[in-house]
Amino acid sequence: MHKAQIAALTAATLVVVGAYYGLADALDLVPGVLTASPADYAVQPFPTASAAPQEPEAASGLDADAPVPDAAELAALAETLAGDRRVGEGTTGVSIMDVTSGEELVDHGASTALTPASSNKLLVAWAALSLMGADHTLETRAVLDGSTVTLVGGGDVLLSDDAGDPDATVGRAGLGDLARAAAAQLQEQGVTSVSVALDDTLFTGPTWNSAWADGNESWVAPIQPLMVDVTAYPSGGYPVDPALEAAQTFAEHLRKAGIEVTGTVSRAAAGEAATEIAAVTSAPLADTLAVSLKASDNTMTEVEGRLVALAAGEEASFDGASRAVLSRLRDDGFDTSGVTLRDSCGLALGNKVPARLLAQIIARASAADAGTVGRSLMTALPVGGLDGTLDDRFIGISGAGTVRAKTGSLDTVASLTGTVVTADGRLLAFSVIVDGFAEGGLYSARLAIDDDLVSPLAACGCGG
Repeated sequence: MHKAQIAALTAATLVVVGAYYGLADALDLVPGVLTASPADYAVQPFPTASAAPQEPEAASGLDADAPVPDAAELAALAETLAGDRRVGEGTTGVSIMDVTSGEELVDHGASTALTPASSNKLLVAWAALSLMGADHTLETRAVLDGSTVTLVGGGDVLLSDDAGDPDATVGRAGLGDLARAAAAQLQEQGVTSVSVALDDTLFTGPTWNSAWADGNESWVAPIQPLMVDVTAYPSGGYPVDPALEAAQTFAEHLRKAGIEVTGTVSRAAAGEAATEIAAVTSAPLADTLAVSLKASDNTMTEVEGRLVALAAGEEASFDGASRAVLSRLRDDGFDTSGVTLRDSCGLALGNKVPARLLAQIIARASAADAGTVGRSLMTALPVGGLDGTLDDRFIGISGAGTVRAKTGSLDTVASLTGTVVTADGRLLAFSVIVDGFAEGGLYSARLAIDDDLVSPLAACGCGG
């Protein structure tokens, strides 16, 4: 091939790679929705590419008689990952458990509490399902007190700005529907003119967590108990005051329904004498968790943490959510020694969770007797090569279709927690955390996790 052709092809390749990296910010491949990497991070050598794509084989199924993998062979995989130059100076924690027996097959720093990034969301998901139930729903209400209609937030941040869709998860409840139902009740009572107030007092404390680094405003909205479709902002740009914006949308729909709305929307808790005139209901918790976990939505998880706090009798704040989540995990028999929770979603570098606890939650959730709590959690997780934040990982290599896991990504942290079916058909639960590599090394660390540990687990025909 002529040198000019080679040069042209090389340049074209670099353009494609650069474009892919930009797109990856929205696909959980590089710092993006789960992190806020500064633009001037230290440039790292471009990582060695993943293992060469293999001719994909049919995903292996579970086999009740499949052999348990040899623990020594699995431990060697963890050692390989820990020594991979792509994780740099990061500390690696790995726990691998056999789901059927509950035995921990690999303990590589598994008891060391590390920053879990968005694997942290699994603690909240388990606590929410365990405490509130998979069928738990949220109500957004309109109440009347004198000539004031108050919109009362109940924790739904997936509201439609107009009509709801009874068959959808996002937008199941609609503010337009709520306003029209409220208007019908007002007209039936002879009320034609009202003022509108917003009651967002369900949650307490600040809407922003002081443990979050500056710049994360792009990746999490102010934490309030109602919002119009938080998923409409995949790349940030959230409203400054989502709850007030929702109330203003509600007021406008009241006007369109024939009710005069005087003044501007105010903020005030609904009075004790207020009576409900209309309500709309969210999708069940199991369905909304599938949205928040597959997309790794930070705002939704923070809201879920506050709802856990309310159900546990705690204050609905960042600290109250952390206390309630840990309390529920302990009540359910999990050892939370050494765990520090500064938030629910995993953005805080101050969160510290051992890989073993994460693997134990997954092992319990995927066990045959896990019940609705476990089934709901596991079906909410992304699937390798298929959907969510794993839709473009394990493509053409072992793990596509057989890895079901929660991703975690921060500037200096990569994690993956879930299940994998081995080539022999054995179901394993695992958690891997790489904490403390240099900024700019996230993509390299992810490749190392997939290449050194998780894909080989899926390919494992290593029965002991």
